[in-house]
Amino acid sequence: MTPAEALARIHRYDGRLKAFVRVFDPPLTGEDAAGPVFAIKDLFDVQGAPTGGGGRVPLAEAPARHALAVERLLLAGWSAVGKTQTVELAYGGWGTNRAVGAPWNPWDARVHRAPGGSSSGSAVAVAAGFCDAALGSDTGGSVRIPAAVCGVVGLKPGSGLVSLEGVHPLSPALDTVGVLARSVATAARALADISGPDGRAATRGPFDAEAALSREVGGLSLAALHPNHLDDLHPEVERLYLAALQRLHDVGVEIKIRRPPAALEESFAANGRLMAGEGWRIWRGRIEQHRAVMDPWIVRRFEAGRDISDDQLAHVHVQREGDQRAFDAWLGDHAALLSPTCPIPAPPIEAVDETISPLSRLTRAANYLDVPGISVPCGLTEAGLPVGLQILGRRGDESTVVALGAVFEEVSGWNGRAPDLSGFEA
Repeated sequence: MTPAEALARIHRYDGRLKAFVRVFDPPLTGEDAAGPVFAIKDLFDVQGAPTGGGGRVPLAEAPARHALAVERLLLAGWSAVGKTQTVELAYGGWGTNRAVGAPWNPWDARVHRAPGGSSSGSAVAVAAGFCDAALGSDTGGSVRIPAAVCGVVGLKPGSGLVSLEGVHPLSPALDTVGVLARSVATAARALADISGPDGRAATRGPFDAEAALSREVGGLSLAALHPNHLDDLHPEVERLYLAALQRLHDVGVEIKIRRPPAALEESFAANGRLMAGEGWRIWRGRIEQHRAVMDPWIVRRFEAGRDISDDQLAHVHVQREGDQRAFDAWLGDHAALLSPTCPIPAPPIEAVDETISPLSRLTRAANYLDVPGISVPCGLTEAGLPVGLQILGRRGDESTVVALGAVFEEVSGWNGRAPDLSGFEA
């Protein structure tokens, strides 16, 4: 897609979809712009443009430089067409935002459904064909959740592969930069372009996308969670998940049904304590100053971290290291773990219960255990809502995750489906 084509679609459809908080027209380019088009979650700094962070008061009025991931895509020839909506301070999986509004999931023009979060606008922008890929951040599923419920690919690396420089934090222990795209190949190539050491916390890479995309996966052994071990799984999610397992089996992948280990089952709550505890310590001053104009549910989540002591937070870090070792041992000879990405399809915004977080129930483990993960579309419910298959790999093995995602994509029957946007025309 050309930048001009992207901008034309944005101007035609985004008045109602509201994926973007700021459109770059003309687009933001590097010196050798001839490549694909991307969008930027409004948690990443862009030189001279406000970083809103999903709030009414900007996190940065006019950053002095681009986030490193943005800079690297521009240097690789990508063109940026705008900044996309996010849950306020990236703390939420539904994609709701009571401070500045939530994007509209493009798979239902009649009912405003949850777009997933926190990289809500990035997922909507990719699904609507506004860009080839979009940057997102993922602390407990914030790339993979919106990817799953919006019918796109969401790729989250492990820590140390992509720089977090210029990305405003939620939980430094868990934060990662990821990519949303219409295909596994595009996501992998974008990851390759943003990966590599930064002289700070990023010490791995660069990622070799072409090697990963060309890998054979026949004969690999994968673990898969049985639906009976996944509480409150929507029946159509279960049906599509089991069909996805069969498709992988049919291409020569060995699949063994396993009961989830304790480290996996404990990850949801432990991940939540890290997010709340670290997030409160980072954003306490902002919350106390701007509480009146913030999303009240976001404030409530952060304030839960007020009751987590430094000793308790330190204990979670120690527990995490043990759980990572336990998960590695449990995975054994399996190359990856399969599950649905989300246990339910996108609900209407009006039906969202902000006191619970079901969309992140199966995604938080990847951040807590520091493993790479990808969500790939695996079909539509009878109501026409997307469902995603999640593939979690071993620590540091993004290559196998991408290879499996690419092979599944080929046999999934998805074939690049896109939502009908005729109901969203301005």
